[in-house]
Amino acid sequence: MDELLTVGRVARLTGVSVRTLHHYDDLGLLVPSARTASGHRAYSADDVERLREVLAYRRLGFGLREIADLVGDPAADAVAHLCRLRGLLVDRQDRAAAMVAAIDRELAARAGVGTMPREPLKAFGARLYDTIGSAYPATRRTEPRIAAQVWAALGDARTVLNVGAGTGSYEPPDREVTAVEPSAVMRAQRPPGAAPCVAAAAESLPFEDQSFDAAMAFSTIHHWHDPIAGLREMRRVARRVVVFTHDASDTGWRHRFWLTRDYLPEVVDLVADRPPVEQVARAIGAHLEPVLIPWDCADGFFEAHWRRPEAYLDERVRGAVSVWARVGPQAQRRAVEMLRDDLASGRWAERNREILALDAAELGLRLLVA
Repeated sequence: MDELLTVGRVARLTGVSVRTLHHYDDLGLLVPSARTASGHRAYSADDVERLREVLAYRRLGFGLREIADLVGDPAADAVAHLCRLRGLLVDRQDRAAAMVAAIDRELAARAGVGTMPREPLKAFGARLYDTIGSAYPATRRTEPRIAAQVWAALGDARTVLNVGAGTGSYEPPDREVTAVEPSAVMRAQRPPGAAPCVAAAAESLPFEDQSFDAAMAFSTIHHWHDPIAGLREMRRVARRVVVFTHDASDTGWRHRFWLTRDYLPEVVDLVADRPPVEQVARAIGAHLEPVLIPWDCADGFFEAHWRRPEAYLDERVRGAVSVWARVGPQAQRRAVEMLRDDLASGRWAERNREILALDAAELGLRLLVA
């Protein structure tokens, strides 16, 4: 009889988590051939080969339901499968070409060949992220403590739609995720094995009613043309909605965060026409949960470096944050020069001494959960 492998050994051989293997079993996608005397899963060589096929399709962008059909039908047309795989690869090639073009434009601008915007950037959504998206890999990544709060809010959802998904940060690894992202530059940076991604806008999601257990959006609704319409679309296609956003009011953010209060007052204009977070929550019947920012936050979003002010002097840090792009180069230069002077003189430390011992800060970040 062939040797049977434990779930832990299969996980080590294939590089997937034990939790993922359990999930595949629950879905009927990869049911182990046997059980041990104590009831634990035991996998045959054929099971491992099926898992490798599953992972190959996953890397090419197939959803779990599609993969179950592909690997579960021995009579399926291999030519049709290959044609579909070819189409996926061509699409990926097109997205990679778009990313290369964006990087070339950025390199040309930094070398003085192109021209950088002289006025504050007014673009929203896909156009904005086509501009700043190439800087994301250097500083934007999942912060595990914030991710844990987001994923807990998803509850028992097994199928999740990630709207405004960007490069895939904060997508739960143990659920079946479908991503929506309008920017070609951001889609091109999604890593191998990331969830399949659809090019679409939040305000018009191409899915049937109640297609998903949950829909999530992370740090994106402030870039949508119509945030409330987008949230109502999320409510339409999913039974649960979880949104990471922020309270842009004076008390919630502008006056509490030293960077906006003392160095970058231009943010007032950026949020002037934005509906209050309480109004946004009421539109979908959501409640609000505060999200604290750890002092050593791994994700480089705008507020992340609240106890590490030197980080804002780094052009790479600013380059992956939409606020800096939208206020324009003149305001950015002034804010950076003022901050550099205050750090050198000790004025920043004196002005902000009450936060220096904090492990986490409440700077207006919120989860909307409906």
